[in-house]
Amino acid sequence: MTRLHPRYPFYDVLGKWDSPSWNDATREVIAERLSNLPHRRFFSEDEWQLLAAIADRILPQPDRKNPIPLVPWVDSDLHDGRTSGTRLEALGPIKECWRRGLSLIDAEARILHGCGFRDLQPPEQDALLGAIDSGQVSKRDWQDFPPQQFFRQVLLKTLAAIYYAHPEAWSEIGFGGPAAPRGYARLGLDRRDPWEAEEVLATDPAGAA
Repeated sequence: MTRLHPRYPFYDVLGKWDSPSWNDATREVIAERLSNLPHRRFFSEDEWQLLAAIADRILPQPDRKNPIPLVPWVDSDLHDGRTSGTRLEALGPIKECWRRGLSLIDAEARILHGCGFRDLQPPEQDALLGAIDSGQVSKRDWQDFPPQQFFRQVLLKTLAAIYYAHPEAWSEIGFGGPAAPRGYARLGLDRRDPWEAEEVLATDPAGAA
């Protein structure tokens, strides 16, 4: 069972499982996402662990007993050649882009601290990722590989997309999941279909964690 969230304390998207909101195709996709975690096939073990450490800082989940898995799905998409369809010319082919980007993040940690990213303390990891996001990196190593573009357009967007494709994240933001087959009818601002989650304001004692 998905845990309940402070802003939507009475909402669990999986409660819609047997409702008219989801059909068999929807349930099959969600069941696959929840129970069939991909194995490592693209990244090396070191790359996998490095990306896991980076993901822990970009999307930390300290309050979850079972964090939403991110790295397995990145690995699966790269192995199977699934992409967004967009190629960023300055970063090169997506598989090479990921390997080079991860390698450069680890190299930047070694230049600044004398050890790999995984060996840094969380504040140091955050500072290093912030520097990459702002483009303040060693020009010698990054050269023609734009750090901001890799961080924002590849690393951040990919991890966030995977995170918010998980039912646990749907419950967290009050999202009802796929719109098929019932769909959503009330599309205007501040309008809610009867089956949608209702947010509890942060000042409401009922919404306290």
